Amino acid sequence: MVSVGKDKGPTLELAEEYARRLQRFCELDLVEVKEDVLARVRGEMWALDQRGVELTSEELARKLSAQMTFCIGGDEGHTDEVRKGARFLWSLSKLTLPHRIARVVVLEQLYRAFEIIRGGPYHK
Repeated sequence: MVSVGKDKGPTLELAEEYARRLQRFCELDLVEVKEDVLARVRGEMWALDQRGVELTSEELARKLSAQMTFCIGGDEGHTDEVRKGARFLWSLSKLTLPHRIARVVVLEQLYRAFEIIRGGPYHK
């Protein structure tokens, strides 16, 4: 996951908790950049954008692939270049979310998706 901006405080703790949980299911790198998201993308790129498509947790589970990079923009969102280069524009909500909160939500939803795939008890 590539995120523009530095995480800190309670959201960092939550992001690290879900990242730890996710490592049972997949290889995960949390990368924070100042800009130039595209330089850090590996595999299929999904850009988080409020103009994107909203998914249920079950739909997300069905769309996961072997190597994906989830990109979270900063205060100004993503550039047109990032949006055009994305395989999928994913909207968590029509609301504008701070990147630190969006990062936690994405990590939690990825964990939930893997639990759905596994048939585990987390997703109720």
